[in-house]
Parts: sequence; structure tokens; C-alpha cells
Amino acid sequence: MKAAEANRERFAINKSYSIENGYPARRRSLVDDARFETTINKQQKQSWIEEAQRLSCDGELSEEEVFLVQSPCEPDVPQQVALVVALVDGITSLPRIIKTIENFKGHVAHVETRPAPRKGVAFDVLIKIDILREPLLNLLKSLRQGSAIASVNLLSEHHSSIKEAWFPKHISELDMCNHLMTKFEPDLDMDHPGFADKEYRARRKEIADIAFTYRYGDPIPRVAYQQEEIDTWGAVFKELERLIPTHACRQYREVWEILKRDCGYTPDQIPQLEDVSKFMKRRTGFTLRPAAGLLTARDFLASLAFRVFQCTQYIRHHSSPHHSPEPDAIHELLGHAPLLAEPAFAQFSQELGLASLGASDHEIEKFATMYWFTVEFGLCRESGDVRAWGAGLLSSFGELAHALSDKPSKKDFDPAITSVQPYQDQDYQDLYFIADTVEDAQEKFRRWTFQTMSRPYEVRYEPHSQSVQTLDSVHKLEDLTSSLTSEIQRLNNAVRKMKF
Repeated sequence: MKAAEANRERFAINKSYSIENGYPARRRSLVDDARFETTINKQQKQSWIEEAQRLSCDGELSEEEVFLVQSPCEPDVPQQVALVVALVDGITSLPRIIKTIENFKGHVAHVETRPAPRKGVAFDVLIKIDILREPLLNLLKSLRQGSAIASVNLLSEHHSSIKEAWFPKHISELDMCNHLMTKFEPDLDMDHPGFADKEYRARRKEIADIAFTYRYGDPIPRVAYQQEEIDTWGAVFKELERLIPTHACRQYREVWEILKRDCGYTPDQIPQLEDVSKFMKRRTGFTLRPAAGLLTARDFLASLAFRVFQCTQYIRHHSSPHHSPEPDAIHELLGHAPLLAEPAFAQFSQELGLASLGASDHEIEKFATMYWFTVEFGLCRESGDVRAWGAGLLSSFGELAHALSDKPSKKDFDPAITSVQPYQDQDYQDLYFIADTVEDAQEKFRRWTFQTMSRPYEVRYEPHSQSVQTLDSVHKLEDLTSSLTSEIQRLNNAVRKMKF
């Protein structure tokens, strides 16, 4: 592919909206998702306090909104605020809401949707906008009069910053980790290859609905792929298989042969997520979970902590087989699945996920950047050669060849540098990071997180109960010590019994 798969991004309202939001490129990334998730400081001028207090007394503003408008801000400087809009019926009213915001001179910086199956509400929409303080109050009043809107709430930076970040404690709670970055979808973005294809848009919705209704414990529904979709898969499959022997790392090559034998990996057949998930679980404990599109960085990374990879099922538009502006099953199944079935790579992915639980927004951005330069575009050394282990490379034959050429710069992997490295999303990467081994990268990552993370506790994954425990009490540490003591004793016994 001319540029690597989208790597997890979704729909802009139109072309100019996409560019205004920092996405002029054909590749979307988890890094930018994390940056959008970072709450931006809200400032407002003291002269607005009296107006806010009056409106509060009249019942037009909540206490939360009064708090926000009391902080100083220049009257002619836009501030960024976050609205949570509860939609009565689907997201068909979203374009009208965006238009209303623009009518009040607001600039939409981020849109994120999440199904909300509660009485009277179909979807919750998080909208971050840049807007002057005076039009903001009028915008809130206007939105609340809409018949398609159940409620509009203004989020507070102050309140969100003093609360401990919620994260799933049990694998079943991943049912709540389905926030979508709705910024690039064929229904709403004129630049999408499938924008003018009504049949493709209907097909995408049909497959996305599988993820919206999926719940923990369900088998993943099988998709009867159409011939056009199979042909698109096959075009990419054949080109990549030609490069795998000379460009992919040893672990990928080994699993690739097993996937072809056991999971229907052929150019004439698209593997089913349920089959690949069972295969991965037998090898590393990782499983797949259907996703409707690009998840927020926090939700996506949190899933990795439970050895769950959120995976799309739809196939990119047939007119662009070697490139997709968003994640699709070709990227996930050809790039990610083989290495998630390899123990060392699976462990590294879970380490990233565990570190993200309870992390600050700023730290989430660093972890997403780390993910970009390792799991997506990482290189490693192998018998004196450099090979690829990043999924963005292993599902894109164009960038795979570029990465291993002499054109880009290459640096040794160093978490302190990698986590803040600007990345290239206009075309192929300008820079790649090389790890000696995945185990070496994992150890460096562990040391770096220990030295830099602000989280005042450690977490561990307990595989028997499929839950995450926070190690924040003496009692929990005693339980962990007892478990480790048993394992060390078993190790000692094994060593004594072995004949070297």
C-alpha cells in the first residue's frame, strides 16, 4: 500500500473538516487519537462570571457550567470545551448538530460517538469545539431545544482531572470500552473511497452492527464475504506473501505458515475472526473482539491489558485495494494477528495495555506514540539483518520495502525518545526504530514506565479470573507474594529434576 493502513481512525464530516482537524494525510493513527483524548485547558475571563451566575439562578446553566465560565479568559480568544450530546435516534442528526455549532462560530476539533442503549437515548456524542465564550451559552440553549437531542452537558477539566481515571477491572467490562473516533466514515466523508458507493456504505453498516451488538462471551458472528471483498483481500495477500520471506521477522514467518495451514489464510478466502481468535487463544491467550471502527486510544490500549485485540471485520473499498484510510480486516488479520499469536510479541502488547490503565491523558499520548513506532512500525535485528515486526509494515508491501531500504533514517529503540518522536503521516515514515529483540524492547519499556509513570499504584492481570488487580494494599501484596513463592518453588524443583 502506498501508505500503511489507517491504523485506527474514522470519519470526518467533509474534506475541509478532516484537514482542519489535523488529518490531511491518507493514514490515520492511534497517536492522533490519543492527542484528541487529551483534555485541553479551558480558560474564560472574570467579566463573564456575573452573566454565568445570573443564568445559573435562572436554571439555564448547571453548576458545572458555572464553574467553567468563572475561570479567566480573553473575550476574543476561542477556548476549547467538550460537550456530551445524547441523541434520541442514531447519528443521522449529527451533521445538523455540526452545522449548528458552525453557525455559532464554533470550530469542531473532535467528534466521538458511543452507543448508549438506555431509555430515550441511542447514542452519546462527545464533541470538542473551539468557540468564543459569548456564543457558547447561546449554542447550549439552541442545542437543548432540538427534538433529536435528549440532553447536552458541558464537561469540566477541573472535575475530570481530580477524579481517578476509570478503567475496566474485568474482561466483561470491555463491553463499555467501545468509544469510536468518528472522524472518517464513508457515509460522511467525501474523500472516502466508498463515499459515492451506496452499496458499499450499506455493507459497511451491516458489518459494523455486528460489533455494536457484540457482548463479552458471545461467539463472533461469521461474515459471508462477497467475491469483490475476497478479490480485494487476495490482491494484498499475494503482494505481501512475495515479501514475507525476505522482509518479515522470523516469528512472523513461522506463524504465517501455521495460519495458512490452520486458519484459512489463502488469497481466495478471508479468514473468520472467530477462527483466528481461537487459534490465537491456544497459542498466547489473546482473543479478538469485533470493533465497528477506530476506537479511542484509551479504550483500545485497555483492551490489550486483557489480551483482547479489538478487530474490524469489514474490507476496504475495492477501488483502493492497497490503501485504506481507516483500519480494516486486511490490516488487522495480515498485520496484527500473526504476531499476537507469538508469545513474546503478545506479552509486549499486553505490557503496553497494562501501563495505560489509570494513566493520565498525557501518558496515553506517549503510549500511543510508542505503539505506533513498535507494534505498528517497529523493526528488529535478526542474524545481522534488519527485519519488520510492525503490523503497519507487514500489511503494506509498499512501506515494507521502503522501511528496509536505505532511504529512511533508523535509530535504536529508546522509550524516552520513541514516546515523544514526531511521526510522519503524509507518506511513508521518515524514521523507524530498531529493537535488538522484542524481549529487549519490553525490558526497556518496563524500566521507562517505572521511572516516569504518575500512577500511584501498580496493576497486574490475573488470568484465572480475567481481571486486573490494583496492587495498592499490603493484603494484595501478600497475596501476590504467596503466588510468586509457589511459582519460584516450582521453578527450583524443575531445575533440580532436569539433567543438563
